[in-house]
Amino acid sequence: MSLEQIRRDYESRTLERHDLVDSPFQQFENWFNETLNDGLGTDPTAMVVATCADNQPLQRIVLLKHFDQQGFVFYTNYNSQKGRQLAHNPHCSLHFAWLPQERQIHIQGQAQRLTEAQNRRYFQSRPRASQIAAWASSQSEPIDSREALDEQYRRIEAQFSDQDPLPLPPHWGGFLVKPTQFEFWQGRRARLHDRFRYQRNDEQSWILTRLQP
Repeated sequence: MSLEQIRRDYESRTLERHDLVDSPFQQFENWFNETLNDGLGTDPTAMVVATCADNQPLQRIVLLKHFDQQGFVFYTNYNSQKGRQLAHNPHCSLHFAWLPQERQIHIQGQAQRLTEAQNRRYFQSRPRASQIAAWASSQSEPIDSREALDEQYRRIEAQFSDQDPLPLPPHWGGFLVKPTQFEFWQGRRARLHDRFRYQRNDEQSWILTRLQP
């Protein structure tokens, strides 16, 4: 079958202005809870983080670890490619694709580092194997082989064999993305999708606008 022939219509839901609440954070939470309750897909916390530095955009999937009225939190190696790009240019975007629900959410904002205390609290709540891996991997840097990576893991495992939890690595922590714009997208028939944008104005209120598909 030609790729041009692979298509389907979206007709499971609709999205009208009266379906939306005034706060985009609450609207996100409503959709997130529906996604969890539907149980139709894996990794509902997976989100694309897009960064840009030196005129080169880059995307990758990470896991959302917290959200509230301040913004959206994920964790990474600060020396990774995404960490370095966010240090250079904190403007970024998040994208959630909940395809079984025929929904997408796009968020634009700015990222700021979490405090050392916040990073330590979360890091030491992670499974021990994940703590070891964070110490063992110089994320985004080249390595000769998988065997070399496994050896680094074993070395760190031995180094911290008598410590539980492990100390917080100095290069590891979280970012809080503080949104300036949200877009909620609901698939519809004939590609006439429902799209609504929440955008902050100068008074820091949210202006809600329907967008053409």
